[in-house]
Amino acid sequence: MSVLFLDFEGSERNARVQKLARTGAHVVASEPRWPAFFELAKKEKPYAIAIDFSQAPSHSLETADYLSKAKETRDAAIYLLRVPADRMDIVTKRLPQAAIVTDQELAARVTDAEREAQERARQKKEAAAAARKSARARVAGEKPAAAGKQAVSARPAKPAPAKAPAKPKKARAAREKKPAGQKKKTKTKKKGASASKGSRPARKR
Repeated sequence: MSVLFLDFEGSERNARVQKLARTGAHVVASEPRWPAFFELAKKEKPYAIAIDFSQAPSHSLETADYLSKAKETRDAAIYLLRVPADRMDIVTKRLPQAAIVTDQELAARVTDAEREAQERARQKKEAAAAARKSARARVAGEKPAAAGKQAVSARPAKPAPAKAPAKPKKARAAREKKPAGQKKKTKTKKKGASASKGSRPARKR
């Protein structure tokens, strides 16, 4: 978290940067020269950008306009210092989202912004810690559940009950009637067969 202070180098700039740093903010100073100021802004990712108009108002206006539209810096708060009276209308028209402030007002706003930025960082850190804790708890809960599933699947499946054997069907031929005109087969006696049981041979006289 830092504040980017853009002004041409000189004794006045150094004194203003030191005064602003007393608020506790990390202040990074640079000149509003392309592309140095933009490369520094991408590196620092400032939450606030202060631009001094005292030495080169037109150049400072172009710098502020570019930073307010660039993807990397458009979310940063932009503060304008020492804007000439004859440039006030064009500055407010081109930069409606920027605030024209004094050094004292800038210090007060940076203090508030620093406090808010620290609070957001703290909340973000706590949210990340809570997310990690929740992820660990979820993983720990999934492991026993997975082990229980494996134990259940390891048990042998119960054999299916054996089906009772189907009853043999009666021969259809026994039930069917013989075709008409067919003679019944008779058993023929074998030659030399003995007489019926219980009969005796006749005695000779």
